[in-house]
Parts: sequence; structure tokens; C-alpha cells
Amino acid sequence: MKKGQIIEGIVRRMDFPNKGVVETQDGDICVVKNALPGQKVRCSVNKVRKEKAEGRLLDVLEPSPVETGSPCPHFGECGGCLYLSFPYEEQLKIKEMQVKKLLDQVLCRQVSYEFEGIMASPIYYGYRNKMEFSFGDEIKDGPLSLGMHKRGSFYDVVYVKDCQIVDEDYRRILSCVREYFHKLREDGVDVSFYHRLRHVGYLRHLLVRKAARTGEILIALVTTTQVPEELEAQILDGFKNALLKLPLDGQITGILHTKNDSLADVVQSDETEILYGKDYFYEELLGLKFKISQFSFFQTNSRGAEVLYQTARDYISDYIKTSQNENAQPDKVVFDLYSGTGTIAQLMAPVAKKVIGVEIVEEAVEAAKKNAELNGLHNCEFIAGDVLKVIDEIEEKPDIIILDPPRDGIHPKALDKIIRYGVEQILYISCKPTSLVRDLEVFLERGYKVERAVAVDQFPWTGNVETVCLLSRKP
Repeated sequence: MKKGQIIEGIVRRMDFPNKGVVETQDGDICVVKNALPGQKVRCSVNKVRKEKAEGRLLDVLEPSPVETGSPCPHFGECGGCLYLSFPYEEQLKIKEMQVKKLLDQVLCRQVSYEFEGIMASPIYYGYRNKMEFSFGDEIKDGPLSLGMHKRGSFYDVVYVKDCQIVDEDYRRILSCVREYFHKLREDGVDVSFYHRLRHVGYLRHLLVRKAARTGEILIALVTTTQVPEELEAQILDGFKNALLKLPLDGQITGILHTKNDSLADVVQSDETEILYGKDYFYEELLGLKFKISQFSFFQTNSRGAEVLYQTARDYISDYIKTSQNENAQPDKVVFDLYSGTGTIAQLMAPVAKKVIGVEIVEEAVEAAKKNAELNGLHNCEFIAGDVLKVIDEIEEKPDIIILDPPRDGIHPKALDKIIRYGVEQILYISCKPTSLVRDLEVFLERGYKVERAVAVDQFPWTGNVETVCLLSRKP
């Protein structure tokens, strides 16, 4: 193949996370993002290196035999979902195949391991408990839009009023906020969106979080400080009142205004003020209660998180039960590294002597401490800091280590220190299987083997998937 060549072919499979492998009639292979298995596609070759071609999807000439159509009118235009035109069961098969293929490439070095397939999300429509909507325009110099970025675009924003991965309350809030600012602009009020290249404008993001169990809702408007204070006070007061008039199934517990003058296109806070209520809400997970603030890390699929964490707890509990007498008191020290708001640590606390969580985000650590107190758990300790540095300062030695790192996996130097503890059991929870298998290679080289592994679908319709691996130290 040559760069710039237009080709047609059938998508034979989808590699993680969204790499469609297209085969032409001549047997040539080209990797094309977002081309779904079974489709006949036309694409443009934009890179050829070492006999490997990569291309850009131009058209879907024929749908896949398993495609049934999408329930969302924004599918294909919005960059959020990948598999929405497939039956849910077909999506699960693809993700299961992707995870097993990646694991097998590394674990072929050991005799065997138990791959337990993929666990489905209990719900796969309206499952998200957090959305970050962006202000912008759908076309250059077009009217104000609020929603998700277009697929393949950093700038264009699609108004996703019928999004299917959130419930009706999100759609009502989204429409209300968009209409409110449209009306202000029609009345001559200067409330433009923030232009990422020129660094001018006021409106940046709308953050909405809703607890699946309690129904409590937290809403934050993220803006720059490029509006006079007196005018801003009027804008924010109208924003708050418009939201409080909405008929919602859940209950608004807090409305926030977050100021962010960062040049980067991220949702962060230079300063946050409470316009209504409080700056947190409560969620319940596997019998425990969690206090969640604007930026608290919490799995975006609450029902799916229960499946994920129950699986993790079962993996560890099975080991603990076989390593101590039935009537013995818990005697294991558990390290929960990259602990976030301490969800896993608190779920492990009842079967452990002590759980020590380490997390670099200080706000998450403070939330973890409060959540443990809220749940009456007194054998949890949470430390703020980088795992690489903190584990040198902890006096206790772990019996079990739980790892739930960010998408990029574990820093090589931190991984070396973790392995040097020489614990018999390590539980690795990963939201990116390519990072997981890279780290597993190191574990295998250093005397560990994978006992069990399972994929968990936390993110229906997207290309992402969680994986849980139980490792043990070889004799």
C-alpha cells in the first residue's frame, strides 16, 4: 500500500481499543480506527511503516451483519460511543476477545492461567454517574452548543440532547443550561464560550454528577474570570434559578460555580463557590456510604463498580480464607496503592487486620478518611503522596497488595519497589489492558504468575474495559 491510496475492504476484527483491522481483496491489511467488525469500509491510507498500514475511515459501504442500528441519533457524530449499533452481547464478545488476546501474548510464558471471560454491566443504558459537557460551536462561528466533542475533533461540539448513556435528568439539565445561555445571548449579554486557541471567552464546561443509589445530583458550571463581577453575579443567579425550577427524578443537592483560567482544556478549579446547597453528595456501594465532591475519583458506572469491586473482594477473600484458620481473627495487612477515595480499601477492611491506602490526590485522601469514618471502619489508614516515594516511608510490611493505577499503569521504579516486598498475592485492577500487560511482563520476569483474570465491562458502548488479575509469587 501507498500513502494516500484509497482502499476498500472488510473489517476482520477490532483490536483494543478501537483499531479495526481491514483486509482488502488482495489480502493487504490496514488498521483503521472506529471501523467495526464485519463492516465493508472505504478508507484512505495515511501511514505506511515497516509493511504496516494505517488509514482513516471515509465511508461504511455495508454494515456489519450483526449491526441492528443505533438508539441514539448522535451515534457516529459524537465521539463518546463506539459499539452502539451492535447488540450488547456482541460488544461483550469483542471486548472479551481483545483482553484475552492481550493477556495470552504475555502469559504464554507460564503454564496456564484461568481466564474467566467478561462480566457484563448490570445496566448499559443511562449508566454514567458523571458527565463533563463542553461549551463550543458545532460548526465554525456557529451558534453556541453544549455537549460532547465531535469524533476526531478538538473543537466542534455536538449538542447531545438524546444521549443514551445518561439518564433523563442529565438530558433535562443539559437542555436547560444550553437554553438559558442561548436566551442570554439573544438578550445581548456577552457570554461567549472559551476559545481554546485565542484563550478568550467565558463558558468552559458543565459538570454533572448523580448518585445511582441515592439520586442526589451535583452540578458545576466551569467558567473563566473574563466577565465583570456584577454581571457575573446576575448570570449565575439566573443559572441557579433555572436549574432549581427543573422537574427532575433525582434531587439537586448542590450547584457550584468553578473558576478556571488554565490554558489547558481540562476541568479543574482555581476557585469554587457554592451557589446552592453543598459541594458534595452521597452514593452507596455494596452496603457502604461514600461522600463525593466535584473532583472526587469514583467509578463512572456505580452499578458496574459493584460488580468490579465485588469481584476484587472475592479474589482476595478467597485467598485470605485459605491462608488462615476459620475462627482466626483477620491478620493480614493490605496495601491499596492508587487508592482514590478509598473505595477498595474500605471494602477489604472487614477481612483484613489493617488496610493502608496511598493516593497522590490530597482531596481524594481526605475524602477517603471521612468515608471510612462514615462507615465505622477504624482499621484503614490513608496517606497522601506519590506511591513511588510513600512506600519507602511506611513502617508496616504488606501481606497483600492491591493495585488500581491510572490508565498509563505503574511507574517502572514504583513497580520495582512493589515487587521487592515479595508478597504472596497481588491484585491488579486495570482500566487499560495494554498498560496491564506491559506491567505483567515485569511481574512474570520477577517471579510472579497470574492465577485468575476476568474482564469487567464498566463502560458499555465505548472501547474501554476493566480487567482484574490475581497474581501469586512462585515458590
